[in-house]
Amino acid sequence: MQSTTFGQLPAVTLSAPDGAQATIALYGAHLVSWKTADGRERLFMSEASPRDGSAAIRGGVPVIFPQFSTRGAGQRHGLARLSHWRAGDHGADATTAWAEFLLTHDDVPAALAQGWPHAFALALRFTLQPDGLEMRYHVRNTGTEPFDFACALHTYFQVDEFTRTVLTGLAEPLHFGPPLDNIYPAPAELALQPGAGTLRLQQEGFTEFVVWNPGAEAAAKLSDMRDDEWQRFVCVEPARVDQAPLAAGAGWTGVHTITVHA
Repeated sequence: MQSTTFGQLPAVTLSAPDGAQATIALYGAHLVSWKTADGRERLFMSEASPRDGSAAIRGGVPVIFPQFSTRGAGQRHGLARLSHWRAGDHGADATTAWAEFLLTHDDVPAALAQGWPHAFALALRFTLQPDGLEMRYHVRNTGTEPFDFACALHTYFQVDEFTRTVLTGLAEPLHFGPPLDNIYPAPAELALQPGAGTLRLQQEGFTEFVVWNPGAEAAAKLSDMRDDEWQRFVCVEPARVDQAPLAAGAGWTGVHTITVHA
C-alpha cells in the first residue's frame, strides 16, 4: 500500500499481484479509482468534482451512513462521506491485496456529530481479487442505546455509453435511456453490461439496489458534474435505504463484490 494524494486529499493506492489497483481517499474512505489488471478504469469520476474536502466527492464509491439521501432528519446521505477516516490494517498474498479503513464518532467533525450524537464504529475493507473487487462494510453500535441507521455503497460505474448499457437480474432487463432514480429489492446478484464485457454484481446483507442517472437536464444543474458526463456512468448501489434499528453492542455487515467477465 502506497501513500498518494487525490487532488489535495491524502489517499492510498492498493496494488494487487495481477496489476490491478485501487486508490482510496481518506476523506470519506472514498474509492476514487479501480483499475483492473488490463489497465481499464472501472469507476466514473466527475472532472468537476471537488478534491479538497470542501464537499462530497462526485463519483467512485461514496460511503453512505447513517442516512440515505433525505430519508431522515440529518445530513443528506449522512456523515461518513464527509469525515476523514483512518487507515487500518492492510496485507496481501499470492493473489489478493486488501486495506481497511476505520471511522468512529470521535472522528466526525463537530458540526456533523451534533446532528447524529450516537457512538458507532465503521470499518470498510477493500480487497482486490483476481478480476474483481470486494467491499466489506461493517457497522457497530458502540453505545449503550439502540440507534437507527441506513447505509449504501453508492457505486458509480463507468460505461461506454449510458443509452447502450443494460442491467440484468431484476424482474426484467433494464435498458437505460431516460433519467432514473429507482429502488429495487436486492437480489443476490445482478449483471451490468457497461460496454465490452460484463460486471457481475453480488451483495450480502443489503436490502435494496438503487439505480440512478440524472439525465441531461438534471446533470446540467449539478455544479460538480459537467453537462455531458451523465452519458458516461450509471450508479448501481447496494443499500439499506430505510433506517433500521441496531441494538447496543450489535453489528451489521454488508458485502458488495464486483467481478469482471470478458
